[in-house]
Amino acid sequence: MTAPQRVSYRMESTLESVNKAEEMADQIAARAGFDEDTRSGVSMAVREGMINAILHGNAYDTNKRVNLSFEQNACELVITISDEGHGFIPDEVPDPLAPENLLKTSGRGIFLMRAFMDEVRFRKLDPGTEITLIKRLKSG
Repeated sequence: MTAPQRVSYRMESTLESVNKAEEMADQIAARAGFDEDTRSGVSMAVREGMINAILHGNAYDTNKRVNLSFEQNACELVITISDEGHGFIPDEVPDPLAPENLLKTSGRGIFLMRAFMDEVRFRKLDPGTEITLIKRLKSG
């Protein structure tokens, strides 16, 4: 069994960081051996997590950063995104599939992360929120 491989980044609260994170996620998922469809889902989940961290967490505050890490072990790819904002309670986020929310243009990020990943965890930090996205490897 090989040792876990981990890379971490401290990123600015900008849309450019969202795009960079999405590209990195695709490259790392490719190296982990995921097929194109799975890589696309992982990239989309990272994009949504980064948007939430920058827009909702850090409120585009240029003094706040987003920490992003990718760790691969023999069983899974673990992606962690944390912001420096006020935090939130995931269970209080409106259901995007509820009839009154179907036509809203936002509010689907957590839903999409959960759809594309095998596991999504939230943890309150002081300050901020940490999201852990896990995608299991078929061989693991």
